[in-house]
Amino acid sequence: MADLIPTAEEVQPTSSPAPSSPGPSQLPAAFRSLKHRNFRLFFSGQLISLIGTWMQTIAEAWLIYRLTGSSVLLGLLGFVSQIPIFLLSPIAGLAADRWPRQRVVIATQLSSMTLGFTLAALTLSGRIRVWEIISLATLLGVVNAFDVPARQSFLIEMVGREDLLNAIALNSTMFNGARLAGPAVAGLLVAKIGEGWCFFLNGVSYIAVIAGLLMMRIEKSLVVHDGTSPIEKLREGLRFVRHTLPIRTLLLLLGVVSFTALPFSVLMPIFADRILHRGASGYGWLMGAVGFGAMCGAFTLAMRQQLRGFGNIVAYSAIGLGVSLMLFGASRWYWFSLVALALAGYAMMMQFTSANTLIQAMVPDQLRGRVMSLYSMMFLGMSPLGSLVAGKMAQHIGAPSTVALGGLISLGGGVVFAVKWPSMRAPARELVAAQGMMQPQPPPEINSQ
Repeated sequence: MADLIPTAEEVQPTSSPAPSSPGPSQLPAAFRSLKHRNFRLFFSGQLISLIGTWMQTIAEAWLIYRLTGSSVLLGLLGFVSQIPIFLLSPIAGLAADRWPRQRVVIATQLSSMTLGFTLAALTLSGRIRVWEIISLATLLGVVNAFDVPARQSFLIEMVGREDLLNAIALNSTMFNGARLAGPAVAGLLVAKIGEGWCFFLNGVSYIAVIAGLLMMRIEKSLVVHDGTSPIEKLREGLRFVRHTLPIRTLLLLLGVVSFTALPFSVLMPIFADRILHRGASGYGWLMGAVGFGAMCGAFTLAMRQQLRGFGNIVAYSAIGLGVSLMLFGASRWYWFSLVALALAGYAMMMQFTSANTLIQAMVPDQLRGRVMSLYSMMFLGMSPLGSLVAGKMAQHIGAPSTVALGGLISLGGGVVFAVKWPSMRAPARELVAAQGMMQPQPPPEINSQ
């Protein structure tokens, strides 16, 4: 049976970028979004900034653990840093559709830089307290609530419709390349010179992305402001998702996996210290393994030039993530744990990036910010609720059992999605065609598949 998008014989893309060089290699096609100057500026600046962001994330969690040794506070840190995304995403999506997205992203980056320098100053001065760490993490979560939908919906303004799918995948590759380098560097810096310098370097890293954003030349703004009230605009976005079964189902699976499986990361200091006995450096490498796998997954998707098969990728990746986390939870061998986490990172990124790609291919431009805010709510906003639950569960049944249980639920969610997705392929094709991503030309045999 055919997957979401018909085969090459059944549809003709509206724009099919040719590889920049002949031959069997797919590398030129994988990087085709970088032909756009605006995206090159965005890509290079964000890469530097995201390395700093991951350094801060790792150092912040280790600082909490060093000061308290509490799994509950680790869960609380993960909760407060992301719960604003869950609470504020609808408003943030409205902002991304109502105001110039370039300006929104510049404002969020400036705010994040300020918070990074504040955390660095408090830590390096020796005055840092747990409540200050929690408070600054909460404020950063508020900033990220506005940053994620604006940044995701800004991609189409940088590369246009023809290279949007590749830009999404390359953006994920960049994010996880930083996820690979940031934790490894943070683990070494925390062990050598302490957490404060990680926070300071993160603040400095924002200069690169802000400079890139200011240098961009955006020729066409997709901002839509027709005088409709903000409340009605919010309802419009929610109605679209509620009545669009393929998008609604994708978002529900993302929410389940984010709530149950993704909180494994907040328990990583416990694995590094008490279970695998590797300390701060081991913690950095464990998180780096997740980033390595995720970067490979995102790059795998960047080499794809069509949407066909993405529905199956979402399902099988949720299953693979569940299996990998169950293996990690059972492992007491450091090197096996690294391999399991790399596989988990690969499956996680294949699932979330494929879902992101499918949703962006199906959503109208005028609703993109609001729909992507719901994506960020499910992807990032459900995770803090899961982190809070995981931190509490780890006290009672242990971190390994908590992670394994989350993996089991992810596996089950993937199986259910795999069973239900075939019935949604036809409406998904119609949505993709309606957005001009492809022009369907169904042959007679399509109904016999």
